[in-house]
Amino acid sequence: MERPPNLAAAIDAAAEALLAVLDPAASRHQVTVPPTQLRVLALISDRPETNVNRLAELLDVVPSSASRLCDRLEATGLLRRVADPRDRREVRLVPTPAALTLLQELKDRRHQAVQTVLDRMTPRAQHELLLALLAFGQAAEADAAPASQADAPARTA
Repeated sequence: MERPPNLAAAIDAAAEALLAVLDPAASRHQVTVPPTQLRVLALISDRPETNVNRLAELLDVVPSSASRLCDRLEATGLLRRVADPRDRREVRLVPTPAALTLLQELKDRRHQAVQTVLDRMTPRAQHELLLALLAFGQAAEADAAPASQADAPARTA
């Protein structure tokens, strides 16, 4: 099946439309919590074993920059640094209950904003969108798989 020549442009436009729906849902917290800090909170809430070095890798920044981000989040009461019970030399980054509440509220508002748009679509269009997004996600994972396999150490028999 031949791909329409403007498929990438159409997807880019759809992504912009999605961002236009999602951004207002986050606007309430952007005054006090910038998008980068929200991203940090989301990353550490999804990865409980995260330390500053791992966070720096995830953000593709130097550890000192990640540490400064954590300092700001800690100062606002959204992040705690705690000693790892297995190795007290390791310091883990832990979102506070206030951070988890903030992330849940943001997620709920974003879901509601997307649902409002989905409600304007026919059930068939919603289903086709779902199938297309699932296929896109699978293709993106398949594209990322060789890179992660290349990073894995070679096994000898």
